[in-house]
Amino acid sequence: MRIFWKDILEQLSVERDVHQRFRNLVVAATGTGKTLISAFDFQRFMKTKPNAHFLFVAHRDEILRQAREAYRGVLRNNAFGELWVGGQLPEHYRQLFVSIQTLNNQLDQLKLTEGYYDYIVIDEVHHIAASSYRTVLEHFSPEILLGLTATPERHDGGDILSDFGGVIAAELRLPEAINRRHLCPFQYFGIDDDTDLRTIPWHRGRYDVAQLTNLYTHNQSRVNKILRSLREIVTDITSMKALAFCVSREHANFMVQQFLLHGIKADVLTSDNSHERQQKQQALRSGQINVLCVVDIFNEGVDIPEVDTLLFLRPTESLTIFLQQLGRGLRLADDKDCCTVLDFVGNSRPEYDFANKFRALVGKSERSITEELKQSFPHAPLGCRIELTRKTQEMVLSNIRQATLTIKRLVSLVRQFPQHSTRPLTLKNFLTHHPHIDPNEIYKRGSWAELVSKAKTEDATNDWLFKLAKKAIYNRILICDDHQYLLFLKKLCESGFSLDDSGNRQALMCHYDFWQKAGPELEFDSLAQSLAELGNLGLESELVDVLDWKLAKTRHEQPTMPELQEVPLRLHARYSREQILVGFGAVTFENQPSSREGVYVIQDKNMELLFVTLDKNEKQFSPTTMYHDYAINEQLFHWQSQNSARPDRGKGKDYIQHQAIEKRLFLFVREQAKDEYGRTMGFVNYGEVNYVSNTGSQPMSITWQLRTPMPNFMWQQAAKLAAA
Repeated sequence: MRIFWKDILEQLSVERDVHQRFRNLVVAATGTGKTLISAFDFQRFMKTKPNAHFLFVAHRDEILRQAREAYRGVLRNNAFGELWVGGQLPEHYRQLFVSIQTLNNQLDQLKLTEGYYDYIVIDEVHHIAASSYRTVLEHFSPEILLGLTATPERHDGGDILSDFGGVIAAELRLPEAINRRHLCPFQYFGIDDDTDLRTIPWHRGRYDVAQLTNLYTHNQSRVNKILRSLREIVTDITSMKALAFCVSREHANFMVQQFLLHGIKADVLTSDNSHERQQKQQALRSGQINVLCVVDIFNEGVDIPEVDTLLFLRPTESLTIFLQQLGRGLRLADDKDCCTVLDFVGNSRPEYDFANKFRALVGKSERSITEELKQSFPHAPLGCRIELTRKTQEMVLSNIRQATLTIKRLVSLVRQFPQHSTRPLTLKNFLTHHPHIDPNEIYKRGSWAELVSKAKTEDATNDWLFKLAKKAIYNRILICDDHQYLLFLKKLCESGFSLDDSGNRQALMCHYDFWQKAGPELEFDSLAQSLAELGNLGLESELVDVLDWKLAKTRHEQPTMPELQEVPLRLHARYSREQILVGFGAVTFENQPSSREGVYVIQDKNMELLFVTLDKNEKQFSPTTMYHDYAINEQLFHWQSQNSARPDRGKGKDYIQHQAIEKRLFLFVREQAKDEYGRTMGFVNYGEVNYVSNTGSQPMSITWQLRTPMPNFMWQQAAKLAAA
C-alpha cells in the first residue's frame, strides 16, 4: 500500500503532534477499497506489529527532531526512534529518523534488505524526483509508504504521483485548512510600491536578482512606503513578530539597516550566517527582534508559530515558494488571532503570474480570478481578508490581461518549444513545460493539432478536423469529470476506436461528444462504424494527452448509481446535458430528441430528470424561469417547480406521490449557466431524490431528500445561494 497525503502547508513539522496530519482523513487507494490511516490506526499498526521497523526521511535536522517528538507523543513512548543526523549515530536501525543526505550516503554500507522497513514516511516528498530520493525508493519496498508534502505541484513538472499509484490519498488545501481552523486566518494587503519591474530582465522563470537588488537598495521612496504601510496596518510594531522575505543578501542587510534607523528591532538571516538559525529564531520568538529579514530561508520545514506578520519585500515568482513562505505565518499559536501579510507589488512583467497566486489564496472556484479581484474576493476563506490598493488592483488586472493567452502567443510558444526542451513536441510535454497553461485555455482558441499546424506554417487543409476536435474536447470532454468515462475514452483511443459492445452507452456518449448528431443523419449504419471513423482521423495521441491531464485533475469519489446498472453515470461527477440524456437512454444512436427544459421525462422508464442552475443570471433566464433552488443541508434540497405545477393535480401531484406511482426522480445541479471560460457549464449528478414536503402552488416549492448526501465541494456554493 502506498499513500500520498497532499496538503498545502506542512502539518507534520508543527511542534505539537503528528496526528495533526493523521487525525483527519488519510485515504489510501487499494485494489479492493480504502484504508483509513489515523493516529489511532498508526498506534494499532505498531501494536499489532510490535517488531515493525519504521523509517522517517526528511532533509532538515529540525524536521527530524520535531517529527520524532510527534511520533513519540502519538505512541506514548519516549524511547521511540533514533536520530541519525548532525553527527548523531544510531545504535540500531529499527525506528530511524534520518536525513536523506545521510541515508543516501550510507545506504550501501547498511546492507539492509528491501523489506527491512515495514513503514516508511517521506516528508517534503515533492523532492522525490531528486536522485538521492530515487536511490532510497528503489532500494526499499515497505508495506506502507507514506508521502507528505505541502507543495505537490512541482515547479519543474516532475511527477510525484507515479510512486503512489497515481492516487492522492488525502488533500487539504489552504482555504479548507483555514476554514477547519487548522491554520489561522490571514489579512493580506497588496500594496503598490511605486516600482516598475517591466524593464528588469527575466531569466528561467524569475527576475534578474542583481538588477532587482539594485532597484530595491537604491530606492528610499520604496523604503518609506514600506515603513508607512507598516505603521498604518500593524497595530503595535513593538510586539510584532515578522519575517521579511528579501531578494538577496545585499537587500536583506539594507532593509535591516533601514528598520534599525527607524527604531524597529531587526536582524538578518541568510546562507552566510545560517549556523545562527536557532539563535535568530529564538530572538524573534522572544521579542528581542521584531523583524527577521531572510533570503531563501524558512521556505519549508521550519515552523515559528509565533510569527504574526509577513513582509513580501520582493516578487515571489514561484507559486510553490510563495505558499511555503505564507505558511510560515499561518501556524496556530496562543494570543494570535490572524497573520498580517504585506505584499509590496511593483508594475510587473507579463510573465509574472498573479492569477495563480490569488487562486491559491481563494481556493477552488468556478469564477474567474478577475471576477474575484473586481469584487474584493468574496470567496476568501473564513475570517480572511484580501485587500488591494486601487493602483495594485489595476496593475494586477492589467498583468492578468496581458498574460491572457491568445492564438498568436500560443502559436509562438509552440514554435519555440523545440528551442527550450529536448522532449518531443506533444501536448503532454508542452503542458509539462508550461505548467501555468490550462488546456481549457488552449481549446478555447483551437485544437492542439491546429496550433502545431500554425506553428509549422502549414496550410489549414484540416480545418474541419480541427473544429471537430476543438468542439468535442472543449465543450464535452473537458467539462466532464467522470473518471470511469474518461478511462473508457482512453482505452477506446488505445484500441484504435474499435468497439465490441454495440450497446455500450459510454461509446454512444463518445459518438455524440464528437459528431453531435444521430448516426443516420451522418449516414452511419452503426455505432461501431461511427467510432471507426473517429479512428481514421488520427486524434488518438492528442486525445490521450487531454484525457491524462483531465484524469490527473479528477480525484474525488464517484460511486455508482444504486439500482441503475444500465446507467454508466457516476454520482457526484459532472456531465454535459446530452451526456446525461445518453447515459439514461433518452438519446439513442438513431434518435436525438431535443429539449432545453429544466425537466426531462423518460416515459418508458417512468423517470424524470431535474436540471437545476443555482445562480441564475437574468440575461440567460426569463422572469418565468427564475426558480429559487438551493441546498438546505447536505441531504435536503429546495426545488421550485415550473410555474404550471400545483399540488392537487397533474405533474405537481405526481411529484408528491412519485413513490406510490413508482416514479423515480434524479437531480442534476450546476452552479451557474456559464463557467469561467464563458462555456456552458455541466451538471453535477446528485443522484436520486425522494419527496419530503411542499408549499405553494404554481409554482410549487418542494423539498427533496437526496438518497446520497451531496458532495462537499458543492455544499458551500449551494448553501451560500440559499441566503441570496
